[in-house]
Parts: sequence; C-alpha cells; structure tokens
Amino acid sequence: MTGEQLFQNIKNKKSFLCIGLDTDIKKIPESLHKYNNPAFEFNKQIIDSTNKYSVAYKPNTAFYESRGLHGWESLELTVSYIKKYYPDIFLIADAKRGDIANSSEMYAKAFFENMEFDAVTVSPYMGKDSVMPFLKYKNKWVIIVALTSNPGAEDFQLFKSGNNKILFETVVQKSKEWGTADNMMFVTGATRASLLVTIRSIIPDHFILVPGVGAQGGSLDEVVKYGKNKKLGLIVNSCRSIIFADNTPGFAETAGSKAKELQLQMQKLLKENHII
Repeated sequence: MTGEQLFQNIKNKKSFLCIGLDTDIKKIPESLHKYNNPAFEFNKQIIDSTNKYSVAYKPNTAFYESRGLHGWESLELTVSYIKKYYPDIFLIADAKRGDIANSSEMYAKAFFENMEFDAVTVSPYMGKDSVMPFLKYKNKWVIIVALTSNPGAEDFQLFKSGNNKILFETVVQKSKEWGTADNMMFVTGATRASLLVTIRSIIPDHFILVPGVGAQGGSLDEVVKYGKNKKLGLIVNSCRSIIFADNTPGFAETAGSKAKELQLQMQKLLKENHII
C-alpha cells in the first residue's frame, strides 16, 4: 500500500484510526472458548464490527508468540482474513524487531512474504544495517520506534547529550536518511504529544504512528494539534478501550460502538483542519 492510498482511505472513511489487536486469551469472552481457535474468532468478530471505522489494524505479535504454535496460527488466520475480506486495511505487525542484517532479512521475510503485512515496527538502535533489509520490499513500510510512552523512555530516549540534543531527535534525524516518506513511518506515544512538534519538524512529510489514545490516557486533540501535516500524516492507535470494552457475548457490537465514537471525533478534527 502506498502513502497516497493510505491517505485516500483516511479521507474515504473520515478516520485515521488504527485498532490494536493485542488479543490476550485470558481477557476474551468465555463464550468464545467453544471455538477451535478462540483468539482468531475474537479477532474476526472485532474486525467485522469495526472495519468501517478504521484504516488500520495492529496486532502486537507478543500476544501471539507467547502462545506458541496456536498463537501463530491465530495471527496467520487473522492476517489472511483481513487480506481476503478487507484489502483496503493497512496491516501493521507490531513486532519491534531489531537485529543484525541476516536476522533482519529473516524477520522481513516472515512479515512481508509469509504473512503479507503492510508494515512492521522496528527498533533502530542497532543501526542502519538492522533496518535496511525491511526497506527492500516495494510498497511495504518500516515503522521506526522513536519515542514511546512508558516511564522507561526516560532512561535512553530522552537522554540529552553534550550538544543539548535529545537522543530520540538523533534517532529520527539519522534514520530518516535510510528511507523515504513513502516507505518509512515513526512511532511516537500519545502521552508525549507535545514532543510531536519536534519530531514533525524533522520529518515534515512522513506518517507518524501514535499509540496510547484511550486506556493509556493520550489526548486525540493534542496529537492532531502537535503532529499533523498538510495530509494529516497520522495514524492513531487505540486498543484496550475498544477490543476489551465488553467481555459479554455482545463484545463485538460494543467494540463497534467504541470505534465509531473515535471515528466521529476524528472526522470532526479532519474537517476542522481542512483535510476533508
């Protein structure tokens, strides 16, 4: 999927919502455990009820890897289902991979060839040769982890060097040289929305993936205020406040309602900022 196709989908759906499919088998409704693959059934029903309000889905691979073979099966079934029935959806593997070149080549093959994701999150801290194998794939995206919302971000990401430059600024400045605005995005947590101004000044044309709106307390208004560009340039992820809003048999309908609430907020912001 190209950046222009993604932007067109944002305009069509009047939404820049990404829904995290962090499917914790312990949190899904008990009624689903009668299915052969409860996690996939949960994902399928969530997707069917929310796809009209979202432009992207982002499974966090840890929730699937932790369950071994059964977890990988759930993930592969989920990817195949989205690709078959909702091909306009931008599909992100939230894997945060980052290893030396040979290993990265295998990770890229796993997510871009074997499972047909559109994008994968990558940690850039081992440098250029750990990221470049992902960038070899046409119409695929690398999403660089730049600035996260967790308290531990202060250990390294917010470290200020002798030249008064903060480490995450150096990471964004350097890594943007490896790709383009058509194959590279950056992650910035919503709870650090004011720092989006700094990141946007370095990458004016790139998309930014912003997790943390919803249960984590990030403000959608602030994310747009500080992070938008002329084509919006934002994908905002919400997970728990949508997929785990209800653990009764009506969970999917509730998820659809929660997704619609966010979509309507996004539609308002898109109009206010003259993007649609």
